[in-house]
Amino acid sequence: MSHIVRVEVQVRDPIAVAAACRRLQLAPPQQRSTTLYQTAVAGLCVQLPGWHFPIVCHPESGQVEFDNYNGCWGEQKELDRFLQAYAVEKAKLEARRQGHTVFEQPLTDGSIKLTVQVAGGAA
Repeated sequence: MSHIVRVEVQVRDPIAVAAACRRLQLAPPQQRSTTLYQTAVAGLCVQLPGWHFPIVCHPESGQVEFDNYNGCWGEQKELDRFLQAYAVEKAKLEARRQGHTVFEQPLTDGSIKLTVQVAGGAA
């Protein structure tokens, strides 16, 4: 029985992946081949804290592969933190590309509130 988990997320932007890694003070992502348990995979690899294997992002499909052996080889909360950081960084990149200003506010429940001020719009 395999321990590999495939989660359908839309992690498509390598620049936002790198920004999420910087935000979380992780090593920069690396485009390489690796092994998840006994399966060889290649993609944009990110090593999460305490994880035995890296997560592997596939920007062309948006999928993320990982093997944390149901939490034994890495805590789910670390993946959740990375995915949240990716979403925040991607949203900020897109807003700024369109000339907007982004304000970020961490909330007490761990979520993050982003406010996008449209360029030329009223405050």
